[in-house]
Amino acid sequence: MLPRQASDNSMQLKFSADCRQCQRLARFLDEVKTRHGDYYARPVPAFGDTTPKLLIIGLAPGMHGANRTGRPFTGDHAGILLYQTLHKFGLASHDESISADDGLQLPGCRITNAVKCLPPENKPELAEIRQCNSYLAAEITDFSAGRGRALLALGTVAHQAGLMALGLKSKAYPFAHAAVHALPNGLTLYDSYHCSRYNTQTKRLTTEMFENVFAKICADLALI
Repeated sequence: MLPRQASDNSMQLKFSADCRQCQRLARFLDEVKTRHGDYYARPVPAFGDTTPKLLIIGLAPGMHGANRTGRPFTGDHAGILLYQTLHKFGLASHDESISADDGLQLPGCRITNAVKCLPPENKPELAEIRQCNSYLAAEITDFSAGRGRALLALGTVAHQAGLMALGLKSKAYPFAHAAVHALPNGLTLYDSYHCSRYNTQTKRLTTEMFENVFAKICADLALI
C-alpha cells in the first residue's frame, strides 16, 4: 500500500518531458537511448482530449510501447485491448494506436500514467511513484476544474497513486476489479485490472470484463 500524500497545490508540478528528478529512472532512460537511438526514451506526456470527462491512469510506459513512441499504451501489446475498447464505446477515433503522429483522437477521454518514465523491469520504486505523484496531482486538479467526472485506474498501483494525488487513504477505497468509489471531491473512481499482456493472456482480464467496466462508466457519464 502506498502511503498517503496530501494533495496540496504547492506540491503539484506541471509535467515536464525534461524531468530527471528520479536518478535511477533518468540513468535507465539514458541507457535505453544509447541502445535504441530512435526511441522516445523520455518522460511520456498524457494523451487525449484536453477537457475530458474520463481520465484513465495506467502504471508506467512500456519499454517498446510508450517509451518507444512517446504516447501512452502505444506500440505494444498493452494498448491493444485498451484502444479497441475505447473505439467500441466512442472514446477513440480508431481502434488502434500505432504512433504519436497517426491522427488518433480521444473525444471525452484522456490517458496518463502514475509514473511518467520507463522503470527497469516495469517496476517503479515507491520513492519514484511518490516523486511523480505531483505531476498526477496537477493533472487531476486540471481535470476536476474542467469537465472531469470519472477516473479509471488500471491496476493497483494506478489506483493507489490516484488516491495519493487526491490526499485520500487507500484503505478507505480498496482496489478490486470493477469496483466503483464515490470520492469526496465529486469524482468517481473506477477500477480495472491492467490490460497487460500477462493479464489478458492468462484470462485474468477478459475482453468482456474490460468492456463491462467501460459500459458502466459510459452509462454513468451518459456517454452512450
